Amino acid sequence: MDRDEALSDLYQDHYRSLVRLAAILVDDREAAEDVVQDAFVKAYRSWGRLKDPAAAPAYLRSIVLNTARSGLRRRLVAARHRPAAPPPTAAADESVLLSEDRREVLDALRALPRRQRECLTLRYYLDCSEAEIAATLGISTGSVKSHASRGLAALAGRLEARR
Repeated sequence: MDRDEALSDLYQDHYRSLVRLAAILVDDREAAEDVVQDAFVKAYRSWGRLKDPAAAPAYLRSIVLNTARSGLRRRLVAARHRPAAPPPTAAADESVLLSEDRREVLDALRALPRRQRECLTLRYYLDCSEAEIAATLGISTGSVKSHASRGLAALAGRLEARR
């Protein structure tokens, strides 16, 4: 299978789940779509260096995570250099689209440390196995288990405190 065909298949199979992953990390649907598009461009350019085509989904998830992290770093630097703005108000349709419970879970998830948030997002939003998460993040499966366990405990504590 050639590069174009392989990436087309990957796009069909994984685009939506990658956008969901990026959206949770960058908290913006349009930015998430940009992150995923950039990931596919980067994968296309470096396809020849990929030794195992079966590892392509994990490779794409890694690119999405790294690109999202870079985008967040750029946003933090930009935020440091702009004057303080009034707190944003929720869009009128946002309350219709997201239930209060879901919003609380996402807020609590975003408050977790980065690794815990990434492990839980990959596990529960993309339904990745521990091995897939380990491959995506470049850590051991034991680390995945401990980050996920700590993340779930912290998430439960945060949500319980809100009740």
